[in-house]
Amino acid sequence: MSDPADDAATAALQQVLTAMSYLLTRPSAHDWLQAKAGVRIGRADVHLLLALAANGGICRVGDLAERLLVEPSHVTRQVAQLHEQGLVERSPDPVDRRARNISITPEGTSALLRLREAHQEKLRHALHDVEAADIDATVRVLGRLVERYALAVRGRDPYAALPRQPLGQST
Repeated sequence: MSDPADDAATAALQQVLTAMSYLLTRPSAHDWLQAKAGVRIGRADVHLLLALAANGGICRVGDLAERLLVEPSHVTRQVAQLHEQGLVERSPDPVDRRARNISITPEGTSALLRLREAHQEKLRHALHDVEAADIDATVRVLGRLVERYALAVRGRDPYAALPRQPLGQST
């Protein structure tokens, strides 16, 4: 049987995450961030550049698609647009000449840094009266959620073997 206090805490977390997701994914939030950073780049393009940067600045299209949880054709289209903007370069993979490596350019890195600085400034302002220990705890919990959600989306749910129950029923 589940603990009602745990259920209430989980429900409260879900509400906060839903509200946060909504606020962070609003076009106006991205527009503000772009204006503050002085860049013009789509929201999905930011994630592609972040995935490249997290991989040392270079990655194959298929690997990027897997990281971003999208089809390779989506990445190919995005890469073409980012290439036109001078934010990424394409080159043959030295191991597999049929594959293409995508690398972030200095301009792409600069755009990401400006976006990161603008975002961090906004976060610092919003968190000015929150204790560092609370921020650290939040980062640990949200990091764990991101890892587990990503595994579940990729079909590697670490809890897949656990029995599932219909919503609203407890054991």
